Amino acid sequence: MSVSRRLLATALVATAAFGLAACGPDDSSDQGAGGGSTAATAAPTGAAPAPASPTAAPGGTGKPAAPTGTPGASGEPEGFCTHGPLPVGQKWIYPAKGTTTTTLVYKETKDACGVNDVVFEPVGADKTAAFAPTAKGHLSSVLTAPKDVNLADLVKHVNECIANPDNQKGSYPCSGGDYKVAIDASGKVTELWERAHS
Repeated sequence: MSVSRRLLATALVATAAFGLAACGPDDSSDQGAGGGSTAATAAPTGAAPAPASPTAAPGGTGKPAAPTGTPGASGEPEGFCTHGPLPVGQKWIYPAKGTTTTTLVYKETKDACGVNDVVFEPVGADKTAAFAPTAKGHLSSVLTAPKDVNLADLVKHVNECIANPDNQKGSYPCSGGDYKVAIDASGKVTELWERAHS
């Protein structure tokens, strides 16, 4: 009986030691054991986010949270492939030639994978929407704070960037054509935000 009690006591001590090593703080003084315990705790921690993803997916946009990009070696999509949800009445567009202080000419966009952020690609035929008389514009830059502008200055900036997309002069260089627009219930543009690019 004493042999089985010793085996039981040894098993309990070993189990307790493994439990403390796996849950205790990383002690750099025992480097050999620390490396093993880090590996032992890394697997459960890495596995934990997988169940959290499905709950984050239905974020209210109806779009899947997981991007539709090309999978990398780990099976995860590469880059940033989908934009976050926008308030009702807002969307990403690409302004086109013919935009005036009374009418916005634009193309719809689709999300595409980008390295630093989602990319918006223009798609389809040109569409038009009238500007509301009180429409506001917002220019953005990675060089300085965003700037609110009147409709005439906004349209001037948009048309300069359509004519020369690579224009980098001034504090508000061209954004590559990415704009977020707010359209009211009557179909009029009430606000237009330029997205800054680095």
